[in-house]
Amino acid sequence: MALVRILVDGYSLLHNWPELAPGQPRFCATARDELIRRLTLYQDATSTPITIFFDGSAPRNGKPATSAPSAVEVLYSRAGQTADQMIERAAHRFAPYGEVLAVTDDYAERETVISFGGLASSCDNFVRDVQNTLAQLGDEVKDHNRRERHKYRNGL
Repeated sequence: MALVRILVDGYSLLHNWPELAPGQPRFCATARDELIRRLTLYQDATSTPITIFFDGSAPRNGKPATSAPSAVEVLYSRAGQTADQMIERAAHRFAPYGEVLAVTDDYAERETVISFGGLASSCDNFVRDVQNTLAQLGDEVKDHNRRERHKYRNGL
């Protein structure tokens, strides 16, 4: 089966990716925004939709966390609900369409998603994958630009 969606426990991933907002609290709006930005780039590079789940209510500034149609989906749990429960429900609902990948450091959560037929990744492994993919994409863009400059200089 093909991977149909990546389900990310947002705060679990933020806790394991301190480079997102150096000098800022791990769970601040700046760190969340940078996480969303990087995962949007990753989604664009891999063509696999991503949903980030956060415990708690949405930011109080009144604007949605994501506004571009190509941005990742960001969901916040309601009172009495956890991001883990939302991830489990999403994994169960997506199962008929293909595999999902759950990104969390919660071992029980990973086992639950696997029991639904999905895949699971630790946050550290996923961070490395995102960084490697984005670095490779950057290299490909540099190579493409270099070839285009060469063609332009040679009048082609």
